[in-house]
Amino acid sequence: MKDTSKQYDAIVTECRSLFVNKMTDYGAAWRILRLPSLTDQIFIKAQRIRQLQENAVRKVDEGEKSEFIGIINYSVMALIQLELGIVDQPDLSTQESVELYDKHVSITKELMQNKNHDYGEAWRDMRISSLTDLILQKLLRVKQIEDNKGKTIVSEGIDANYQDMINYAIFALIHHSELES
Repeated sequence: MKDTSKQYDAIVTECRSLFVNKMTDYGAAWRILRLPSLTDQIFIKAQRIRQLQENAVRKVDEGEKSEFIGIINYSVMALIQLELGIVDQPDLSTQESVELYDKHVSITKELMQNKNHDYGEAWRDMRISSLTDLILQKLLRVKQIEDNKGKTIVSEGIDANYQDMINYAIFALIHHSELES
């Protein structure tokens, strides 16, 4: 589990760095996005990963790694939007955004550690393609919950699905890093 924690943190550091750089370039323009818009952005990235995994020919020179990073960062943005609500104009500084980013990643990592304890790191025996499929399944669940105006009968809420997507994407990136070394 110590390796998982270190690997998790290394992936988050890379994702966080990109988030900070984009905040520097664009500010908090993402704060105007409604949850379905963020869900759709994540869906596009997950669909692209699946296409990359299934197609031998690539016409755009970007791989799965950048798309998984996008899934992580958009999911964190969605968690922030769930907490703060949507605004008409950007309202967060880079520092405020990063503090919220760190808060939600910390909560999500704690969830991962608890599930890893209970499941015995079963994700390590999973294929990256299976993790992609699980992300897509979570997205379809979120879309259904959004269509139901956030109401669920027995299911976990939207936030838990975004957290799971973050964790699955991080697991996929850990697998990628292990394949590269």
